[in-house]
This record gives sequence, C-alpha cells and structure tokens, in this order.
Amino acid sequence: MAPNKKLAELSEAGVAVWLDDLSRDRIRSGDLQALVDDYSVVGITTNPTIFATAISASGSYDDQVHAMAVRKVSVGEALRTITAADVRDACDLLTPVAQRTGRDGRVSLEVAPALAHDTDATAAEAAHLWWLVDRPNLFIKIPATQEGLAAITTSIARGISVNVTLIFSPGRYREVMDAYLSGLEQRGRDGGSLTGIESVASFFVSRVDTEIDRRLEEAGADPSLKGKAALANAQLAYQAYEEVFSSGRWRALEAKGAKTQRPLWASTGVKNQDYPDTLYVSDLIAPDTVNTMPEKTLKSYADHGRPGKPIQKTYDEAAQVMRAVADAGVDLDDVFRVLEDEGIQKFAGSWDELTESVRSELEDKK
Repeated sequence: MAPNKKLAELSEAGVAVWLDDLSRDRIRSGDLQALVDDYSVVGITTNPTIFATAISASGSYDDQVHAMAVRKVSVGEALRTITAADVRDACDLLTPVAQRTGRDGRVSLEVAPALAHDTDATAAEAAHLWWLVDRPNLFIKIPATQEGLAAITTSIARGISVNVTLIFSPGRYREVMDAYLSGLEQRGRDGGSLTGIESVASFFVSRVDTEIDRRLEEAGADPSLKGKAALANAQLAYQAYEEVFSSGRWRALEAKGAKTQRPLWASTGVKNQDYPDTLYVSDLIAPDTVNTMPEKTLKSYADHGRPGKPIQKTYDEAAQVMRAVADAGVDLDDVFRVLEDEGIQKFAGSWDELTESVRSELEDKK
C-alpha cells in the first residue's frame, strides 16, 4: 500500500505526523509498523491515560507481570518496567525513521504526574527514565509547570531530550523556550556537545476551546466566537516560536549544532462533535511543527482532510480573536491556570489508575 497522499502532503508541508497512542498489542501485531508505512507516522506520544488503557485492555502484559510477581518487585518498579519496555520497543521500531529523518522517530515517556510541582524530583526521574529506556530517540515528557521549567533546563543541560507537555498559553510557551535555550547554554558552558539534543513543546489545543466555549456561553457572548480561541491561541504560539528562533541568542546556539525546539500540537482530537473532525490539523499546518493525533483523527485527515490557511497569514486575525474573547469577559489567565491544573490532575488520576491496575495484576499473578 502506498503512503496516504493527504498525510504525505502534510509531511511535505513541514508537519511531522505522530500518533498519540501506544500499546504492546500495537507493536506486536504490526499495526504500528503499518501506520508508519501507510500513514506517514514518524513519532509517538504516550501519557498515563494511554498506558492505563493499554494495560487494562490486553493480556499481552501477563507474562511480564507474572515474572515480576514471582520476584516480588514493588508496584512502582513494575509499572516503570512495563512502560519502559513498551517505549523501548517502540523506539527500536522507529529507529529507521530516526536514521532517515534525523529528527523524528521519537517516542515519549512521561515523568510521574505527582512530581509536577517538584523541580528536583522531576529532574531526577527524567534522568532515571533516560537511563532506563536507554535509546537515543527517546523523549522524556516534563510538564510545563513553573517548577517544571527549571527541571527542563537541568535535563537539557544533561543531554536529555525533552518533550515539554501541558502548555496552554503563548506566555508559558515563551518561558518553555527560554528554559530550553538556557539548558543548551548551560551545557555549552560545561563543555558538552549540543549535537543530538532534541526537544518539542507540546501546546494543547482542543481543551482550550472546551474551557473557553463554556465560559463564553456562561457570559452570553456572541456565539460566533465559539470554536475559534484554540486555533488562535496556537497560531500566536507559532508566532512566538518564529520570533525566538530567529533571535541572535538562538543563532549563537545554532552555530554550535543546536536544533530548534519544535512546536507540537497536542490534544488535536475535537471534543465538540459540532466542529470538523480535522479542525486542529487542517488549520495548524506550518513548517517545523509536529501534530500528534489519536488514530481516529489521523485516519479522518487521511480520508478527507484539507489544508487550511497557512499559519503565518493568521497572526492578525488570531490576535483579534483572543482580544474579542477577553473583551467578552473571559479571564484568559484563569483559563490557562485551570487547564494546567486540570491537566495535571487528569494525568495524576490516570497514573493512580495505572498503579492500581498493576498492583491488582501483581496480586493475581502471585
């Protein structure tokens, strides 16, 4: 089967197509390889929710869990062994992609959400996971909390490639980019090489519309504003990306072998079924970006996706949209705070669910 034309064209426009899902069954069945071959998938993102779903829905983990139960390993060790094994296998499957593209073929593994407000613990776990998986095409996911920013700098300075997650505002995104550049600068001062270090910044999209649409409705605002803020917010984030990565500060690092920290559009499956199912793909096409999609969104774009207006032509309109939302009474700073807190709580809940599932499996396999 030839690669899907629509997704191939998306890739040619500079968008790296990633899958927002992973399971042992996907790897073993050949499904993941088929997505690479036929749907231009060149990377994978994971999170606690994805792993909780994968482990609870499959018997593919039984033998490994049984072996750990016999050894009487702790729940925490078992959980990390299971997730690291899947991520390592996915990294190996995507190694040819990494070799071919030089930037992609990446798989992300997240630090425990409970550490989101602990800088030192986040940096320590990032280093441990980097060692545990031991693959150069790994990304360690670190949340973009205020405390996470320093952990990002520390991790980059140590030579660890980072996927910064749970970014909701252009303002926080600028802080994330600063943390990345600071890490590169620190590594350079320490005599380390900047070659081979990669980073993406996961800017969440659909959740912004969900929260802002709700507040617009409560405020009795013009209904025409609904469904516009998430795209506008992301488009302004890309404008910030262009500004930072054309600066003199960046050029000095680039001359030493550094790579840009690409914007990654996350949460791109629509939450409101009244919106086009490819909305957060079609209107976020830009060079040097990543779009990580649930399989449903990926295949929807493959079937009927059409590119929208180039991002660089949307900045004025995007700024107007965000001003109109604020003028309608929506406190954007509060929106972004709520979304960050909810994102951490959601992943922490999934992590607890995952922990309990592994604990139960260990008990059953004794």
